[in-house]
Amino acid sequence: MRAGVPLALLALCLAAPSRANAVPDFSGIWARTTFGYDLAGSGPGALKNLARRPNGTSDAFKLVGDYNNPILQPWAAAIVKQHGAISLAGKSYPDLSNECRPLPPPYVLRIAQMQMLQEKDHIIILYIQDHQFRQVRLNATHPANVAPSWNGDSVGHYEGDTLIIDTVGIRTRPGSMIDMYGTPHTPALHVVERYRLVDGEMAKRAQERSEREYGRPTTEPVYVDADYRGKGLQVEFTVEDSGTFTRSWSSAVAYRRSSVTEWGEIACAENTRDYYAGATATVPTAERPDF
Repeated sequence: MRAGVPLALLALCLAAPSRANAVPDFSGIWARTTFGYDLAGSGPGALKNLARRPNGTSDAFKLVGDYNNPILQPWAAAIVKQHGAISLAGKSYPDLSNECRPLPPPYVLRIAQMQMLQEKDHIIILYIQDHQFRQVRLNATHPANVAPSWNGDSVGHYEGDTLIIDTVGIRTRPGSMIDMYGTPHTPALHVVERYRLVDGEMAKRAQERSEREYGRPTTEPVYVDADYRGKGLQVEFTVEDSGTFTRSWSSAVAYRRSSVTEWGEIACAENTRDYYAGATATVPTAERPDF
């Protein structure tokens, strides 16, 4: 009996680090009900749509970002205002989504469904739109000289119940943007995302607040499982870009479990006419092959 006591204590001691080092489980398919970011109650935050529907919600067919938002440097405000004028004229300005291009963070958070594959030393995030995915190296550092890429270089680590993803090196081109209003960015863009599981009711309320601002999308179905009562997922993010913004700013989005249990796909470049009703996407082309 006496020999059994220290063995039991030893078993507890061996088990304790395993529990202490446990990481949150973000597996499964997560879904959103809107495309926009949460708006700040006070302080610097994401742009609001100045064009409103009669019921007061953001008009998804007239995207006029608030070019007076103090976070914008004058040149960036001018671009947002120009996009708004095009939209008010009843035309669609080129954006990363309707041109079938990769969406960098945080713009990639607008995609309706995503799935996270967690491995020991890396995480892969899959998005249902256009075969997009991101790779996050865990417990790593950015290279001294980051080679720019469309998704940037992402490294992550866990802090308790939170996954923190740090992204730099996001490539730019004419028309680069980080939101649906066409807000531009420069190579200095730095995005920090914080993922954590939250109470299901909290996630539901967050999505309902977002719906009161943006309304539900009219161009695609809503995939959220309204009957699910488990945890939701909150993503808070902070944006820094000394070339575009006057200060850093933060926002958030909320996910709930998807009603879809099998991973599907939406391939923009392969379905250019049907990507959204009555329109044809401008597919990226090259004058000569890259190889």
